[in-house]
Amino acid sequence: MSEDSVLPPSLPDLRVDGDRLWQSLMEMARIGATAAGGCNRQALSDEDRAGRDLFSEWCREIGCEIRVDRMGNIFACRRGANSELPPLLVGSHLDTQPTGGRFDGVYGVLAGLEVLRTLHAADHPTKHDIELVVWTNEEGARFSPAMIGSGVWAGAFKIEDAHAIEDKQGRSLGDELARIGYAGEEKARARPMTAALEAHIEQGPILEDEGHQIGIVGGVQGMRWYDITVEGEPCHAGPTPMPMRKDPFMAVPAIMARVYALAEKYKDSARVTFGDINADPGVRNTVPQKVIFTLDMRHPDQAILDSMDAELRSLVEQECAPKRLTGSVREEWNSPAVVFDSRCVDAVRRSAHGLGTKSLEMVSGAGHDSVYVSRVAPTAMIFVPCEGGLSHCETENANPEDLAAGCDVLLHALLILDEG
Repeated sequence: MSEDSVLPPSLPDLRVDGDRLWQSLMEMARIGATAAGGCNRQALSDEDRAGRDLFSEWCREIGCEIRVDRMGNIFACRRGANSELPPLLVGSHLDTQPTGGRFDGVYGVLAGLEVLRTLHAADHPTKHDIELVVWTNEEGARFSPAMIGSGVWAGAFKIEDAHAIEDKQGRSLGDELARIGYAGEEKARARPMTAALEAHIEQGPILEDEGHQIGIVGGVQGMRWYDITVEGEPCHAGPTPMPMRKDPFMAVPAIMARVYALAEKYKDSARVTFGDINADPGVRNTVPQKVIFTLDMRHPDQAILDSMDAELRSLVEQECAPKRLTGSVREEWNSPAVVFDSRCVDAVRRSAHGLGTKSLEMVSGAGHDSVYVSRVAPTAMIFVPCEGGLSHCETENANPEDLAAGCDVLLHALLILDEG
């Protein structure tokens, strides 16, 4: 182990309270709890409001100042010795999938809270202010696209466009922010930050499978979301002979098979997922006029992801034209591959090694708010294992010891960055 992989002797010998962290996670998990043991705390729902209220209450108990911006992003500030220095930012999100788990996002928020509680209990001063953030609508489950709160803050989206996004019931994001009382007055705009760290469960099986407790995350793979539409001609299911039909489903399975082949071509890092499919008019005995299905496509190498995009558009046309169908590919979201700040990644590395945790250098397979934050602030992430690599589901689980270890790494990485 090199010298720069050991905690500086000037750092305090602090450790977080793992039991307190776990109890906070379980208390938050009761808000929106599902019968199967997960959480349904979708963005800007009543449950999300309750989670935000509880978080804000906990932060005020340790003397933090609370601010809310026009996107509903919450910032809880613990003052440092020199508030003229750009703050250190830490946090994640509280919203979940409709059948989500107890740790995705919320661990990063409550790990940040546990860091602040530990510093508060020890009366340990920092040079920089530390701001703990809760980002709005990270999941994108209710309002698409994902990570819209951090995206607006980082300048990737216009706030007017974000406020106009509607859920499936036609309720706008802006109206729902106001309804739950989290339409703040502060501008949703990035301010100078010394560094930003986000702790998160891995949401995949690598750390658990390889026996590592900490993931030192150097970046996030590129992600693209698509709506693919195949249009034909509606007709009666009985009288119309098969050769005379313009049935969209005659092309859809072939398109899907070729996309899976594309993932195989660029293994082991390529990912493709068809998450939703709809037929219009959606009648049992009518050939549909059109079929719309979603595609989530990912790769850590931006050049390869760009090639996959070009091949996707070509293969859709190739499968539709001979069948007298029209195919179109609409890009819903494009998140390029991200490489995190080397100084922040090194702070996580030094913290993990100095604490004696078994760690692994890795790239995130999932998108996180850190993707957008990294555009405007030096950023890195910390991963801990999750059971079976399962996430975005009610069986999502994590080991309390791993969660505490990740929180300790977060604490000391922040202290390393605070020293400068």
